[in-house]
Amino acid sequence: MLTNTVASEFLYQFGVSIIESLLFILMLWINLLPEPFRDPFQFAFMQRALLTSMLVGCVCGVLSCYVVLKRWSLLGDAISHAVLPGVAIAYILGWPFFIGAFTTGTLTSLGIGFIERNSRIKEDAAMGIMFTGSFALGVVLISHIATSTHLMHILFGNVLGVRIPALLLTLVCSVLTITVVLMLYKEFQLYIFDPIQANTLGLNTAKLHYGLMILLTLTIVASLETVGIILVVAMLITPGATAYLLTNRLSKMILIAALIGISSSVIGLFLSFTYNLASGGAIVLVATVLFFLAFFFSPHQGLVQRVYRVKQRDIEM
Repeated sequence: MLTNTVASEFLYQFGVSIIESLLFILMLWINLLPEPFRDPFQFAFMQRALLTSMLVGCVCGVLSCYVVLKRWSLLGDAISHAVLPGVAIAYILGWPFFIGAFTTGTLTSLGIGFIERNSRIKEDAAMGIMFTGSFALGVVLISHIATSTHLMHILFGNVLGVRIPALLLTLVCSVLTITVVLMLYKEFQLYIFDPIQANTLGLNTAKLHYGLMILLTLTIVASLETVGIILVVAMLITPGATAYLLTNRLSKMILIAALIGISSSVIGLFLSFTYNLASGGAIVLVATVLFFLAFFFSPHQGLVQRVYRVKQRDIEM
């Protein structure tokens, strides 16, 4: 028992040292910016918020490409709300919120896939059934807990109040998720674009399907307590949708989406500090603005370019 305690303390301190190193490297880059832009990030809480938001923006940006291509936009919202009963049960039993949230989030995501694959019910209907059922159970449980306000605060997050343990959890889950995506990049790519061929080549598409769902659940649950539902759901859709308008290659799409997630985090936090705005909302609004810029001005898919091509075609005719 003592050995386990010492090992846990060692791992925790090792994780803290990694976070401190990342914050140090991050500030080296921040200090290269002009003074008005670097001043807000001289505070420790803003540095932790920036690192957390960048991690969430990066990993959610990567997964958002698969979400957009598989048309799973509703899935992120469903899982983020379905963790509510897990949070309530964990609170009642005195367990860490992560365990309860991940358990119910995973059961919900697997349940959606199971219903869709073993019945005539389509995927969107399966999501609606599992999402509303889980959310209703969470509401019932929370209604009997005196500290329901505290639990709702956990669900909606507060990126400016992120503490080291929550940041460490986000870091571990982000690294794990990106590592799995890199290791199974070709398999996921084939499954996303041509699941029939993937099955023909001997790939276990069911495992890939459920694996992606579990990665989504892990990312959502790890980010939920730190940044909240709105930011997680937005970052699981908007960066991927924006990148989809800018390229036709999955590798470039993933890179662009990750950069959009990170850029939105940096700009959004700066604006929230400067103009006293809600940090999560500011980050989401920046990501949304970037989407509409791509929607109108993308070199190939932008609305302006398409209108221009139509006019050119009419002139030539």
